Amino acid sequence: MLNAVQLQDLAQARASAEIAASAQPMVRSAPLRIVVVGQAMAQRLRRPAVLARWARPPQIVGAYDSLDDAVQAAARQGGAPIDLLLWHASGLQADAVTDLKIVKAAWRARELAVAYRFAGAAARDALVNAGASVVREPSDDGALVAWLSSFGLAPVSAGTAHSRKQTRVGIAHEIVQLLFDALTLSADESALPMQRFDDAALTEFAGLSSSVACECPSHVAELLMQIASFERYSASCASRNLADAQLHSDLQRVAGTARLLFEAALERVAFAEGLALPPGSAAV
Repeated sequence: MLNAVQLQDLAQARASAEIAASAQPMVRSAPLRIVVVGQAMAQRLRRPAVLARWARPPQIVGAYDSLDDAVQAAARQGGAPIDLLLWHASGLQADAVTDLKIVKAAWRARELAVAYRFAGAAARDALVNAGASVVREPSDDGALVAWLSSFGLAPVSAGTAHSRKQTRVGIAHEIVQLLFDALTLSADESALPMQRFDDAALTEFAGLSSSVACECPSHVAELLMQIASFERYSASCASRNLADAQLHSDLQRVAGTARLLFEAALERVAFAEGLALPPGSAAV
């Protein structure tokens, strides 16, 4: 049985799909000029399978690890205004709006897009009210390209940004909830091992070819990114919300435990399929 929030998410996703389906196709006279904050997203956009979905592939003007890096690069490079600033965030907090506006101004970006993995309603609303198009990161490449292709065709206002907002019931939320219900949290407060594979490495791994018809290597890598993002998001919440610090600390530990399991699963899938482990990782 879906709860009220899940039903609302499904309704919003369906409405967004209907809007996209009813829109008349429009072709830009020049490639979309994009600055990407988040190396994993930039790497995903450069995949041949993703580029092939565009009528006119975008020009990635720059790709940066953080909002601060993007501001510094804008000061060094200057140049013509860009069409879109795309920020890929593991977790959103409402106070990110100020930094994001600074980056947008620095690059003179016409439009602002945010793809996230985990966020609260307050953070999403703050970004939407600032004029950003905010979506939960689409796992399907076609949906990602369809969303990004809509930029630059018409000005974005807060009202149109609301209509573009897509929310989905994240599979990582379901996994963490199942683990939370099934596991008794250990009293051992020793730190969990650090994340073995960063998002950029996992994105590259997800794009590797495989003989598995169900695309398990890609699915495991994507789930691992979702869980690692939730682990970081929970850690952030624990430091910001002292009233619920213990709850978020427990969620962080559950997510970290799940991450360890999926890291082991990724290694097993890679071995079974003869695929190289993500770059920079070390076998355990």
